[in-house]
Amino acid sequence: MNPVILFDGDCNFCDASVQFIIKRDPKGLFHFASLQSEAGQELLKKYDVPADIDSMVLIEKDQAHYKSSAALRISRRLQGAWKLCYGFIVVPSFIRNMVYDFIAKNRYKWFGKKEESCMLPSPSVRKRFL
Repeated sequence: MNPVILFDGDCNFCDASVQFIIKRDPKGLFHFASLQSEAGQELLKKYDVPADIDSMVLIEKDQAHYKSSAALRISRRLQGAWKLCYGFIVVPSFIRNMVYDFIAKNRYKWFGKKEESCMLPSPSVRKRFL
């Protein structure tokens, strides 16, 4: 199974992050599902993701990773210098997650929520969404 990134489908920042990942994942390794979708909800239950997680989750090798751990694990698979960000994995997760939580807590205020309209991905990108 390809790694799956679960994201907040209502969040503009999360949507921009998905677009960022797609552009730097030319091999199409990652698949995507919004947390609010039926597929997303099934994966959350299957991997016992805590109910208070409302931002990025990475399902990889039958394991769920949250918050900064998910972001760093994703970065190591991206094209370009983004792989170097994975080096921050040595920073204790409680410190990394303080920064992550601060951004996640303010993401709607800073970047807004999605309106009714969505971008229509190309067929090659669309097949990567569950």
